[in-house]
Amino acid sequence: MRAVRGVILCLLTALALAGCMRRSAPVAVAQPQADLDAMAYGQSHGTAPAPVTLAYAPEPVRYDTAYHLDAGDRLRVVIYGQEGLTNTYAIDAGGSITMPLIGSVPARGRTPAGLAAAIAARLRNGFIREPSVAVEVEAYRPFFILGEVAAPGQYPYVPNMTVESAVAIAGGFSPRALRDRVTITHNDPAGSIRTVAPLGTALSPGDTVLVGERWF
Repeated sequence: MRAVRGVILCLLTALALAGCMRRSAPVAVAQPQADLDAMAYGQSHGTAPAPVTLAYAPEPVRYDTAYHLDAGDRLRVVIYGQEGLTNTYAIDAGGSITMPLIGSVPARGRTPAGLAAAIAARLRNGFIREPSVAVEVEAYRPFFILGEVAAPGQYPYVPNMTVESAVAIAGGFSPRALRDRVTITHNDPAGSIRTVAPLGTALSPGDTVLVGERWF
């Protein structure tokens, strides 16, 4: 009996040793590149970066370069080296400004650069040898709003103004106002132009806005 037990014990021991020999040792497995990128950079290598949306603010409208002057505009005229001539001048009803030494200078229909050249030419004619002149618009001529608004009349023009903001300045629509479109009269050197436009339309200095009356 002891011999049988000994044989069984030997067999069990041999089987246990064989199992231990077949067991695999720990193996180092290479981390996938995507996981390494995720660990290093917080993002998987194959994942596209989140799209970036760029918002561009519209540039403000500037009239100083191509803007045509007219009565009601207030200008800052700078004569470099001549403090006595540097001043603010308003364009009068006749479309001119009046300056020391050179008197009245026509401004209506000219651009600020064109007016600066005209002033320099006048000064060069017997007053200053090489005048350097700059003209900028200090305040634009007003716009007008008429018809079905709370307070029709004349108001200072603000750059980038639209019909909608003009209506707001005039106190808003009256109860009978036609609210989806207005009539705009624009004057330029070529003449007067009248158009029917929506509320988002940009206004220019001197424009007249007419808010109509609805029929129902």
